[in-house]
Amino acid sequence: MNQPIRDWRGKRVWIVGASTGIGAALAESLAEQGAHLALSARRAERLRVFAARFPGSIAIPLDVAEHATLLPAVLQLLDLWGGIDVVVFNAGTYTPMHAWDLTVEGARTTIEINLMGVINGVAAIAPQLLQQGEGAIVIVGSVAGYRGLPKALAYGASKAGVINFAESLYMDLAPRGVSVFLVNPGFVETPLTAQNKFRMPALITAAEAADAILRGIARGRFEIHFPRRFTLLLKFLRLLPEWLYLRAVRRATGA
Repeated sequence: MNQPIRDWRGKRVWIVGASTGIGAALAESLAEQGAHLALSARRAERLRVFAARFPGSIAIPLDVAEHATLLPAVLQLLDLWGGIDVVVFNAGTYTPMHAWDLTVEGARTTIEINLMGVINGVAAIAPQLLQQGEGAIVIVGSVAGYRGLPKALAYGASKAGVINFAESLYMDLAPRGVSVFLVNPGFVETPLTAQNKFRMPALITAAEAADAILRGIARGRFEIHFPRRFTLLLKFLRLLPEWLYLRAVRRATGA
């Protein structure tokens, strides 16, 4: 469904949300494979320390929730590189949230970063990729966006929006030569999932997640989901009628 990328040597790759978790693991793997890296995250000092591990990489601190910071970053990269081959939108936040924990401020923060952050980034980069007539956008969603889950009141809604947005984006951009990859991980060991107090089934490392993403990109898949022993089960549960799905999830999670 997408143009596969198998050789990363010389590829100009911008990772947004790069300093920890999946983004950091992707940066490490792509640096080893010869990609030119631009790394973005909110915490400037942590980002600079991380970027210093990769000679020649570019650190661009920014907050995806602030749309005004994205276009200057794109222009900076175009000035340095002349073009951009791949953009990875990985920045995200997660706060476990039940209905009795819900606040407008907390929900807005989650949606501004997870959903609007992606939209802000795509709005800034899409015109350049369309002008190039090639390139790729990689959007990290979550299986939490498939259907409702306990403790995911705002997070799941934001990721459902990301999935819908990526599907629509693909239909617009793919015919014009721009690939769109949607990444829907299960549980991955990151600072965000460390907040969970329950046993996370099929938990994998960030390095394993990065490997799965790059394998999916090499195959040109639109949706890259993993670990498949877990995500395929969730895909099956998506097909159940509402009453059966809600009963099954409540029973399985004790919600």
